[in-house]
Parts: sequence; C-alpha cells; structure tokens
Amino acid sequence: MTIFIFLITALLSGLTAPLVIRWYKKNNWLDDPEKLPHAKKTHHKPVPRGGGIVVFLGILISSILFLNLDQYLINILIGATILMIVGTIDDIWDINPFIRMGTGLLAAILVVQSGIGIEYVSNPFKEGVLFIPQIPFINQPAMNNLLSLSGIGTLFFILWNMNILNWAKGVDGQLPGFVSISAIFIGLLSFRFIDDPTTFNTAYLSFIVGGAFFGLLLWNWYPQKMMPGYGAGSLAGFFLSILAILSGAKLATTLMVIALPTADGIFTISRRILAGKSPFWGDRGHLHHKLMDLLGWGKRRIAIFYWLVSLFLGVLSLFLNTTGKIITFFATLAFVFSFLIWAKFYSTKKAN
Repeated sequence: MTIFIFLITALLSGLTAPLVIRWYKKNNWLDDPEKLPHAKKTHHKPVPRGGGIVVFLGILISSILFLNLDQYLINILIGATILMIVGTIDDIWDINPFIRMGTGLLAAILVVQSGIGIEYVSNPFKEGVLFIPQIPFINQPAMNNLLSLSGIGTLFFILWNMNILNWAKGVDGQLPGFVSISAIFIGLLSFRFIDDPTTFNTAYLSFIVGGAFFGLLLWNWYPQKMMPGYGAGSLAGFFLSILAILSGAKLATTLMVIALPTADGIFTISRRILAGKSPFWGDRGHLHHKLMDLLGWGKRRIAIFYWLVSLFLGVLSLFLNTTGKIITFFATLAFVFSFLIWAKFYSTKKAN
C-alpha cells in the first residue's frame, strides 16, 4: 500500500509540474540570473520556480484520497496552504525574508494549536523516554498548547527545519532528492511505533511527502526545468518536522537523515553572525557552493552526494539506538564544520 501511495503521489506531482512550468513561462515568472544576479545562484539561464505548487498539490490530493481528514490533518494542510501561497508570491516578487519567517511561524502555530507537539524524546542514556513538562507560560487554557515549554519547543523545531532545508536547494535535484529519501525512512521507522494524538496513519503521510518531492525531482534534476523555490523549501522542513513528531518523537532520526543540511545551516548562521551580517540574507558560503567552487564538483555530483549521505544515515537510523544516532549526528556536524572551516581559510589565502 505504501509503494502504491508513493507512486500515485509522485505521478500527481510529476504531471502537475509541466502545467506549472507552462503557466510560469507564459507570465514570464522566471528566475533570471542576468536580470536579478546574486552570488548564491548557480544557474545561468532563466528558470521558473513553482516547486511549492507541485509538491503541495501532490500532498493535498493524496491526503484527501488516502488519509482520514481529522482536525490535525486539516490544520497541517491549512499551514501548508499558507506556505504554498507565500512561496508562489515569492516566486514572482522575491518578498522580504522576515515576511516569510512570519508566515512560516503562522503555519507552525496552526499545527501546534491543533494539539501536535513534542511531548517526549527518547532517553539517550537508558531505555524509555523523557517527558517534556507541559508548563504554560501564560495562564490561558486556550493557549496552553502554544504558550508552553512543549509548544514553544515545537514551534522552534518546525521553524528551524523550514529555514535550514530551504537553504539546501542550491543545485539541480539537491533538495527534492534528499527530502524524498528522508521522508521514506521516517515512514519506515513510523511503522515500528506510531504516536496517537491523531487518527490518520503517519507512515502513509510520510510516503505521500516522499512521493510529492520525488515527482518534483523528475523536473528539477539536471538540467532543471523548474526550481523548488521557497514554497518547496519551506514545505520540506514543515512536513519533515511534523512527521518526526507524529511518528513517535523520532527527532534524533530526523536530525540524523538531514544532518548534512543541518550542519551547513548551523555553520552558515554562526559564520554570518560572527561577520556582523544578518543570518537571513543569502551568500555563496553554503556547503554546495564550496563543493562546486573549491573542489570543482558538478551539480549532479553535489546532488547525488546529498542523496547518498541521507540514504546512508537513513539506513544507519534503522539499526542505531538514540545514543548512536546522536553520536552520528555530531560526527556529521564535525565533518561538515571541518570542511567549511578549511574552505574558509583556503579561500582567504587564495584571495590574498
């Protein structure tokens, strides 16, 4: 059943993509690096974005077909709708990143307010779990889900992944490939232990998300016919975060399979802040840029590298306990940090 759901969703997204491409080209909604140059861009010809629409429609239609439409799923889909609309607007006008952050927060609030939250995490020191106390910061029963230690932690987790994964779409096929792999592994693990604040099958939602991004990959693969845009980038972090929570607080697993973009994101934010720059404004210092500029890797090699790392870490996650996952996550961070620090010193030395 999961393979069928994955393939149907991939087909829906894959068939939607050429319609979106045609619509964007007809209206000249193209990302043209000559008209709007930026150091972070790696493409050289005008390309439509629109990946958010493709992913969203695949997830929406398959969710209606295969999942129980309860209040939790409705709130998730409303949040996803907001991200898709904002992403489409950004495709056309490149809106301010702080506006995108605000709308992303709104989408996350809808999810948390429905009752979805990080209530516990696996104990890394022994068998069992560690419960997060539901301590409300404001004594308002209607806001207890949101304004509590658990609620604020969940908001941060969703927003963090939305922004970090959105940065990992710099080359053709990079984002949809590793997101599809990550969603599949979360789905496989969710069969072992499915949490129950919801009545719909978390594993099926995982394969729906994986299929939607695979459908986008067919058109984003080199040479790309369309780009993910902010819509697909934010939806990636949004859904992977929610799946991590609903699949039994598989936070360590999720952080493990997206360790590469997470490490790049942490380093990028730290680097920008130390340089006195805004952490939200793009530059050419990401891991995929350094692999391209310093090692001479092509776009296909970079994308496949991201896929293989996610695949390798995903396979490991099926066998490691929580402690092993945490160790692997920090080992990946150390590897990425070491490379990016070397790249920084090498670039500075070469420039001088």
